[in-house]
Amino acid sequence: MTTARAYAATSATDPLVPTTIERRDVGPHDVLIDIAYAGVCHSDIHTVRGEWGPIAYPQVVGHEIVGTVAEVGAEVTSHKVGDRVGVGCMVNSCRECENCLAGMENYCLKGNTGTYASKDVDGTITQGGYSTSVVVNQDFVLRVPESIPYEAAAPLLCAGITTYSPLAHWNAGPGKKVAVVGMGGLGHMAVKIAAAMGAEVTVLSQTLNKQEDGLRFGAKHYYATSDAGTFEKLANSFDLIINTVSAPVDLQSYLDLLRLDGTMVNVGAPPEALPVSVFGLMRNRRSFAASGIGSIGETQEMLDFCAEHGIAPEIELIDASEINTAYERVLKSDVRYRFVIDTATI
Repeated sequence: MTTARAYAATSATDPLVPTTIERRDVGPHDVLIDIAYAGVCHSDIHTVRGEWGPIAYPQVVGHEIVGTVAEVGAEVTSHKVGDRVGVGCMVNSCRECENCLAGMENYCLKGNTGTYASKDVDGTITQGGYSTSVVVNQDFVLRVPESIPYEAAAPLLCAGITTYSPLAHWNAGPGKKVAVVGMGGLGHMAVKIAAAMGAEVTVLSQTLNKQEDGLRFGAKHYYATSDAGTFEKLANSFDLIINTVSAPVDLQSYLDLLRLDGTMVNVGAPPEALPVSVFGLMRNRRSFAASGIGSIGETQEMLDFCAEHGIAPEIELIDASEINTAYERVLKSDVRYRFVIDTATI
């Protein structure tokens, strides 16, 4: 076992505090990573505050991780000491179910092993990236291209793949009109990726405060959803809508924006149930769907795509001591567009 410095939640209501955690010994198929940067995801906040169900405390979160390989197990073949690597939202899966065998371990029928708050192979609870090191099975470690700025790479491991996966699956590209709901950590990545895929991108945000950014990221159009005329003007316009908002929205208003055979995909995950009208879907043969993260193969594909197209998240680099303030700012949408922890400050 090795000791790592970390920041942990000790309850659903108390601030995160510095601590130390134990990492398991490097097994034959494991990789020890010295973490350089860890992104702050809204999922981290939902988890530590018990909004997605009870968890065991103390809990270290963080599933947007980049760092350098410090040690490899005797049978590791895919990574070597010194490699620049990343770890996203999962660190293992059953490897046996239909979905895993199809290369979709993110949808493991037995439940994949999350980077934090899951039972690990040794029976312990996984602890995430707000720490100085982590041990991960080689099959769940990604190669981070050198052309992606090191400190900006971490959010790609969640925000990047969470938006890339549905855009790729629903064939965003030339000739397709794609709307992105929300211009936060997920939304700004959806805009950049969809635009790079060749789609005509429209941002739907509560206000026009981030319009200049949205257009700079590749959107062709930008509308305020607080303006009731927006929904009337854009009715029957889009092939695909990516909803990045983790709060309830008036689904029917957005579904009415879909053209024939259009699909609205939720990647934001509000804890409340969202009501859907079947009659609203029947009009224009619309679909309402949701998408999780992506497989390891798809995540590597996303990283390579971002490297090829010069895509990186917009970040604000913070010291670990600023994490609690960062959480409050995330809840106020006061970040453009993703906080990243410099783990050297832990």
